[in-house]
Amino acid sequence: MSGAGLRDLWARDRALRATWLTLPCALGAEIIARQGWDAVVVDLQHGAIDSADALALLQAVAGSGTRALARAPWNDPAALMKLLDLGFEGLICPMIEGPDDARRFVQACLYPPLGQRSWGPVRAGLDGAREYARQANQRVLPIVQVETRGALEELDEILAIPGLGGVFVGPNDLAWALGHGPGSDREEPELLEIMARVALAARQRGVVAGLHVASGSYARRMEQLGYRLLTLGSDASFMGRGGRAALADLAGES
Repeated sequence: MSGAGLRDLWARDRALRATWLTLPCALGAEIIARQGWDAVVVDLQHGAIDSADALALLQAVAGSGTRALARAPWNDPAALMKLLDLGFEGLICPMIEGPDDARRFVQACLYPPLGQRSWGPVRAGLDGAREYARQANQRVLPIVQVETRGALEELDEILAIPGLGGVFVGPNDLAWALGHGPGSDREEPELLEIMARVALAARQRGVVAGLHVASGSYARRMEQLGYRLLTLGSDASFMGRGGRAALADLAGES
């Protein structure tokens, strides 16, 4: 675990621009990682990826200089610890309902005495297990998704949990939970107020605020609000968009 960590990069006060990997294709992951993204997020919750695929994708990304995070399939300590042992620098945990869920997640990501993570960094410790043990609790970023009514109502308690690295707004599930239906780049006053409140509360607690967006223009607006992890698109969406554009070009459409 050498070089600058994600916390060091965020200390420069610039948003990291990331995208999602949802397909179990190592070559595709390598192509994406070499396009200049700051980070990729390997999606084990909704993507077609399992833990074996995640290892191959992580290895494909490793030589690019792009940082790798993973979204866990669920708040399951066994799955969380295995992803960290593979070498992911941060984990995003979905569907956190409140501080008890968040605390359990953070505990699974950190070694004693701060947490309950079991020792066994099979790939994460390849550069030196002793050095990894010394740095892991300062470098690994546990990030909870704020996408339920419960998490929103208890946001302050969640942000106060020791060791928490960040909060990530899931706009689709959060909007749906509040009666608006799924969708990104929300303009409803209620949702804009919530996103501003999450960013401010995270900054006051010294943790990173993240958000998924559908456009670069919206991402820039959210960066001004204080979001420091912005994810845009995915390998699958880029493939679909490129294919549609190629067909439109063939048809002579503007």
